[in-house]
Amino acid sequence: MAAEKRFLPVENPTLPFWLTERSPLDAHRSTPNLPDESDIVIIGAGYAGVSLAYHLLTSISYSTKRPSITILEARTVCSGATGRNGGHLRPDIYGSIPLFIRRHGLDAAVELAEFELSHIKAIQDVIEKEKIDCDLVMTRNMNVYFGTDRGNKVRKVIEDLKAQGCKFLDDLVFLPEEDIESTSGVKGTKVGFSFTSGAIWPYKFILGLLEKVLEYGGDSVNLQTTTPVNSVTSEAPDRHVIHTPRGSIKAKKVVYTTNAYTFGLLPEYERAIFPARGIVAHISVPENQTPPHLPLSSYALRVDPRTGVDYLIARPDGSIIVGGAHHLHQDNNDEWFNNIDDSKLIESTKDYFDGYMQKHFNGWEDSGASVKELWTGIMGYSSDTAPHIGEIPSRPGQYIAAGFNGHGMPVIYLSSKGLAQQILEEKPFDETGVPRTFKTTSERLETAASGKIGGDIF
Repeated sequence: MAAEKRFLPVENPTLPFWLTERSPLDAHRSTPNLPDESDIVIIGAGYAGVSLAYHLLTSISYSTKRPSITILEARTVCSGATGRNGGHLRPDIYGSIPLFIRRHGLDAAVELAEFELSHIKAIQDVIEKEKIDCDLVMTRNMNVYFGTDRGNKVRKVIEDLKAQGCKFLDDLVFLPEEDIESTSGVKGTKVGFSFTSGAIWPYKFILGLLEKVLEYGGDSVNLQTTTPVNSVTSEAPDRHVIHTPRGSIKAKKVVYTTNAYTFGLLPEYERAIFPARGIVAHISVPENQTPPHLPLSSYALRVDPRTGVDYLIARPDGSIIVGGAHHLHQDNNDEWFNNIDDSKLIESTKDYFDGYMQKHFNGWEDSGASVKELWTGIMGYSSDTAPHIGEIPSRPGQYIAAGFNGHGMPVIYLSSKGLAQQILEEKPFDETGVPRTFKTTSERLETAASGKIGGDIF
């Protein structure tokens, strides 16, 4: 008999820098035992799950409907992809847009870009409103290309998009070629441009939101960490049973914010959302030494002339978070593709970030900068590069928010708001403000089952 495919998060994951300062809510259980039933059960306490709970509780309709909400998390809060990312709040206003134009038309692509851009203000607003201390820094994201061919190809794409009237690119500014290295601070830069972006401590942001969820919800919200879900069975559109090693919960509605791990509970998504392992490092200089200055706090470095991108932020303390190196391991599929083991490093890239700042940034040559933490994380990649949001086809009363392609920070918060409107207000997807390409449909699942869709991302 073939061994059952593992789908739950592994134990003893690598420790990311973001989780070196833990919240008292990290391993919180609202009650010693699971509740017997709940109006809404959310599976996953990462960015999508916590944001959804927040939007449910702050919805105008909540004051009259006031459903009970239970959040189940397999490990500790925000221990998955959100707590292991690169700390960027960086809209993608050019990379995937040509692909979306080819597939869905210009209007849909513009809708997507503007949706991502709107997250900048939305997240600023909620951080200010809820007084969340999460090291938010507003800056410019510096995109640099080490290869002229690749850089000029992107320049042409952006010029063509501007010629088509894409106003969302008005903020994007190319660097003069004669000043490109001095302005960017990056050695060997051939083409570069920047646009408004942000950097954040993602774990602290989510835990800050979670604190408000528990405060606003009171006894109607129950959080249960270290409670993996083994399966969900349905007796009727409003009667579902969520099975865990600690017992079962009955629910009227179920929401899967399980991202890379979705395939284990929803087999119809196995070809639509698949796990992909990435690697990230925290780099700092020796104690009592001032880190060299970087012109900006956010970077995207195309170090490989063909594909791949390294993403980097400078933290307020001067240390660096950098991830990527995908071009080194993308051909070794077992190391990253369909891999959910974040307890181990990626062998082909584990030394990649040694001397990284000295190699690529002016002024860092004698800094003594070295890797302090190195970790892996499991992203949920969508076969057609769009997340899956909404009510699950052929599963009434069950919803999904997953498949964020390692790009959830400028997508998830408002997608969760739209999903909350569907769940609580029964608002049609088309009236939620979530991009039309995000809607999960039978057609998308059938297309994914027929074979993975490809496309160039710059």
